[in-house]
Amino acid sequence: MKISQEGPILAGFAAVKLVLTSALAALAVAGSPVVQARGVQDGSAAVVAMTVRVVELPRQAQETYELIRVGGPFAHDKDGTVFGNRERQLPIEKRGYYREYTVATPGSRDRGARRIVCGGPPRAPHACYYTADHYASFRKILD
Repeated sequence: MKISQEGPILAGFAAVKLVLTSALAALAVAGSPVVQARGVQDGSAAVVAMTVRVVELPRQAQETYELIRVGGPFAHDKDGTVFGNRERQLPIEKRGYYREYTVATPGSRDRGARRIVCGGPPRAPHACYYTADHYASFRKILD
């Protein structure tokens, strides 16, 4: 019977894989900020872990947030339209719960990538979220 020299290599690889997997699991259980910042899937909705206070938002986002609270007027036809949450970055809700609003981007020739998405009644939303990267990530807005 011929003994393969790959045996020790594969065993070493398996040991390294076990160590890395264990370390990642330990970080997840401990509530690592890296894991929380990305979002944790509970099977039905992403949990938004990052927050931002209104006063920390860019000036244009603060202005949009105030317009949302008074019902407009808004600069873009798409403002106030239903946001589908197809990316599933926000908690899962029934269709029509979320609405999106454009946040002006200085120098942009189109609507840009910045938005505020609010859930609940239009003038008194239950929660609003800010994205600067066109829905790739969100931060919950705190008053």
